[in-house]
Parts: sequence; structure tokens; C-alpha cells
Amino acid sequence: MRSIIGRALGAALMLGASAFAARAQVPADFPNKPLKLITLTTAGGTLDILARMIADDIGKQWGQQVIVENRVGAGGNIGAEATARSAPDGYTIGMVTVSSHGINTTLYGERMRYDAVKDFAPIILAAETKNVIVVHPSLPVKTVPELIAYAKANPDKISFGSAGTGTTQHLSGEMVKMMTGVKMQHVPYRGAAAAVPDLLSGQTQLMFVTIPDVISHIQAGTLRPIGITSKERSRSLPDVVPMAEQGWPDFDVRGWFGVVAPAGTPKAIVDKYNATIKAMLARSDTQAKMLAMGLDSLSSTPEEFAGFIKSEVEKWAPVVKASGAKVE
Repeated sequence: MRSIIGRALGAALMLGASAFAARAQVPADFPNKPLKLITLTTAGGTLDILARMIADDIGKQWGQQVIVENRVGAGGNIGAEATARSAPDGYTIGMVTVSSHGINTTLYGERMRYDAVKDFAPIILAAETKNVIVVHPSLPVKTVPELIAYAKANPDKISFGSAGTGTTQHLSGEMVKMMTGVKMQHVPYRGAAAAVPDLLSGQTQLMFVTIPDVISHIQAGTLRPIGITSKERSRSLPDVVPMAEQGWPDFDVRGWFGVVAPAGTPKAIVDKYNATIKAMLARSDTQAKMLAMGLDSLSSTPEEFAGFIKSEVEKWAPVVKASGAKVE
């Protein structure tokens, strides 16, 4: 009897192992139809361009068209939710950002219709864009300490624009206010494209803004950069000193872009995406294109990206609460 049970148990274990091995392998015919990459912004922006670079490369490597779908609105939540609600079969993936998978969990609160941690299978942390602090040339400051001194001597006389309430640009300014005690007026706009013209005209005096949005104005001398909000220098603006080197060693704010699949997507397919995108991001031609846009290429395993998303949600919760930012 024991030998019969033993043989039965052994057979069951072998069957289970075979089933696990099958699940751990990418189906031989995958992909056998077009794929879809959902991105969160309108066509032509930095995230959209990066998404199309990724889609084009996957299409070339895998021999199937990758259709880019722009799902815009609610700070990236609409597109992220569309990804989360897609079938977990590997045929739909999505771009995500620090907003959709960091800030918005607290900013939107009960209005969030997805869980940034539980509803996705992270694939790769692909890129980051550092915020640069730029001022109108009329503001008599060339460093962040000079800005703080001027702001303290002129409370509420500096207005800083942002791409909108709850963005990293807005919260960078709020963090400066919290850490230094200065008083500045926040002016939210519907995107950086609407905010930059008012900074150029002098209607606002300051912005914490992603590098791609102002790099041409910095190069033309119409805006003055006085600091970078991340701890490391930007490869796009290597001579601009980070706030961490100007007296605030713990100040570290950056925008980031990643790729995810819906939760439940087979790990073998997630790993296939990871390997393909990672190889693309490592190529010199890709890095040159990204650098020209003000992006620094990154890389991660799916597991590392999962941990990163969780840490970003935790990091931004107290900052959003302290800022009083709300979505009406």
C-alpha cells in the first residue's frame, strides 16, 4: 500500500512540476497577434515619445506590431486603470509614472480606482527625468541658497508655476517651503507647456520643472538654472548643481517612467518584456536619443521595480498630506 501511495505521490509531484515548468515558459506562439502599449499623455510629449521608442523596438524584435494607445486624464490614472483592467495575457502593457504609481495614491485617495501596488505586474523601471530649478533672469539669484535668502526677505513675493497641483513640480516647491520656512505662491497650470510662457514673460518668477520642458530655453539663456532637485547631477545639464550639494543633502525629487503589465500576467512573459526593453535601453543609440530629450535611462528587474513602486507610494504620502494638495 505504501509503495502505491508513494508512486502516486511521486507521479503527482512530477505532474505538478511539469505544469509549473509549462507556466514558467513563454508560449511558443507568443506573440501571435498585435500587442498594445497604453501611455498616459497626449502624442508628442516626452512619455509618449519614449513609449513609441519602446513599442517600435519590441515590434522589430518580436515581429508583431505594437499599437500605442494614448489614454489621457486624471494625472495618468485613466491610462493606468485601463492597463490594470486589461486581460493579463501579455498582449497589453502600459507606461506608468511617479504620478500614477507614487503621488496619486494619496492625492486622489478614495477616488483611486486601482491599487498601484497590487493591480500590476511591474516589468521595468525605464527612465527618469530630473527637475531643474529655473528662474526668470530678472530674479537676482544664481544659487538655491540665494533664492532662499531672497524669498525670506520678500515673503510671498515669488510665484512659482507648475504643471499642475500634485505634480512633482508642485511638490518640489512645497518641499522647499517645508524645509526652509520660506513663503512662496504656487500657481498651477494645465501642464508645463502652459506654465513656461508665463515664466518667460516674468509673470511668474520660478519653476521646478522637468528638464525636457525648458532645456532649449536654458541653452538660449532666456531662463537661468540654479539647481537640480535630485541628488545626482543630470547628464543633460552636468554643470547645474543639485540641491543636495547646496546644503540640502536629503532633497531628492525626480520624475520617472516605467512599464507594467496587468496583475496576473505570466512571469515568463513579464521576463521576456524585461529582457527586450532592458537590451534596448542599454544601446548607445537609445541612450543618445533619451539624453537629447533630457531623460536618463535606467534599468531594473521586475522585482526591483515592484519594490520601488511600493517605496514611492510610501515616500510621497506625507509630502502630499503636508502640502494640502487636493483633487477637486
